[in-house]
Amino acid sequence: MSNNTCHNLCHKKELMAVHDAMDVLNGKWKISIISSICFYSKRRFSDILNDVSGISNKMLSKELKELEINRLISRTVLNTKPITVQYQLTEYGQTLKGIISDLTDWGINHRKVITGNI
Repeated sequence: MSNNTCHNLCHKKELMAVHDAMDVLNGKWKISIISSICFYSKRRFSDILNDVSGISNKMLSKELKELEINRLISRTVLNTKPITVQYQLTEYGQTLKGIISDLTDWGINHRKVITGNI
């Protein structure tokens, strides 16, 4: 196998890896939801709803279920009145902390570049 063939195969694997990651994290809300939980460690449904402006109850519920299916967050029902549901990153979900931090830094810098406030 030539170096060029190996390079192309490696690149295809990298592109597939990015595709797989985006498949799990895609959409308008998932990164914001993960950021909310990541920043505070544990978040109640209503807290996440307040953090992620514009999201509906139904959409938040759907997105949280998908994040739970992908083992990024865990859901705990607390024995309170009324019942409270709390979310936190799983051990696997914790692996996203660096990505969230990098996205935060990039977003802050990007806003400065776009607004000319460097």
